[in-house]
Amino acid sequence: MTTLKDQIIREKLPKHIAIIMDGNGRWAEEKGQDRLYGHFHGVESVRNIVEGCAELGVGYLTLYAFSTENWDRPANEVSGLMELLVETIRKEVPTLNKNNIRLHVIGAMDMLPEYALNALQEALDLTSVNTGLNLVMALSYSSRWELVQAVQKIAADVQDGKMEPEQITQDVLQQYLSTSKFPDPELMIRTSGEYRISNFLLYQLAYAELYFTSTRWPDFRKEHLYEAILDYQNRERRFGKTTRQIQEEAGATTE
Repeated sequence: MTTLKDQIIREKLPKHIAIIMDGNGRWAEEKGQDRLYGHFHGVESVRNIVEGCAELGVGYLTLYAFSTENWDRPANEVSGLMELLVETIRKEVPTLNKNNIRLHVIGAMDMLPEYALNALQEALDLTSVNTGLNLVMALSYSSRWELVQAVQKIAADVQDGKMEPEQITQDVLQQYLSTSKFPDPELMIRTSGEYRISNFLLYQLAYAELYFTSTRWPDFRKEHLYEAILDYQNRERRFGKTTRQIQEEAGATTE
């Protein structure tokens, strides 16, 4: 019997998958539990999806773990999330190393409590030589924050005479983004039935395929990931061109 995983064309895998892990709180509330209960169970989904991406050979996986707007949530939820983050990272580093996974972090790190920042830095250092899947955690991140930071850095370099305004191009701007070392996502998945991208990688998602599922994040597993990838592989990616142009280019490369 052919499984969903067997149907995936490895040569057409998205190089970079980005996921908005939504629905932890609602999942918990539906079960009569507090919101932290959902975040706790969401960790198992992270573990499962990271493993799934590594097994398939996906190069980059970015997970939207905590936005700058999330700091406005109730204090007990925020502190609980920070403690869960530290505990999870410390526990998972041996597994990341065993599976040759390198951890990266993007976001306003200066907003994190010192104990969380120290744990993150330790994990970054311990996984820095790994060459397999690049796991990017978006923590204390928002795309508008990122773009403002990039513009400020560019303005400072112009002011210092390091570049002229007319030298600023899309490629130059990309070099000032938090994701400058990573390719743009080709597939963005959002769980829990919301149809928006919530200030996540606004610049980088310009040509990404968007996939929305009603499955809450704590219930999201490899089979759901495979469904999203198969949906992606059945789409025609035109990047502003016509279907005919894409077909002609594909024919030219096979001649």
